Amino acid sequence: MHFVFMGVAGSGKTTVAEYVAKRLGLPFAEADAFHPRANIEKMAAGVPLTDDDRWPWLRDLAAWISAHDALGESTVMACSALRCEYRDVLREGAPGVCFLHMQGPAEVILERMAARADHFMPPALLESQLATLERLGPDEPGREFDVRSDVDTLTEQALEYVGECMRAADA
Repeated sequence: MHFVFMGVAGSGKTTVAEYVAKRLGLPFAEADAFHPRANIEKMAAGVPLTDDDRWPWLRDLAAWISAHDALGESTVMACSALRCEYRDVLREGAPGVCFLHMQGPAEVILERMAARADHFMPPALLESQLATLERLGPDEPGREFDVRSDVDTLTEQALEYVGECMRAADA
């Protein structure tokens, strides 16, 4: 099983995903680390990425999932995965990719983004991310989590969902 914590920048996906990966002892990937330098520079300058910028990045992420799947390892990833077609690419990496959508009010997320000093994504890009975001469809394996909850609560909720997915896969 492969678990992708998704959502716009500032939604807490990386924080919760890291806690879940650590608690379960699973390999973790932060999708931002897979971006080429040009993508990082573009976003840091306040310019939204295009699909042409994203496709190679998404294929690299799917390859990471695939490599771990070939080893029989479950994984945890933090990735925006804003559109269904982006999630489709990630699902090409292996069967059993589930999404945990960290979602909440724009004001809450914007406040978090403004408080971050160590991230390349400027708060000005939140609006474009929200405009791009497609919530999980009924045919997509996943669940939404309300980011107004504290990190400990979100981590416990995510662990419960991951456990449900793993049990269902074993059945």
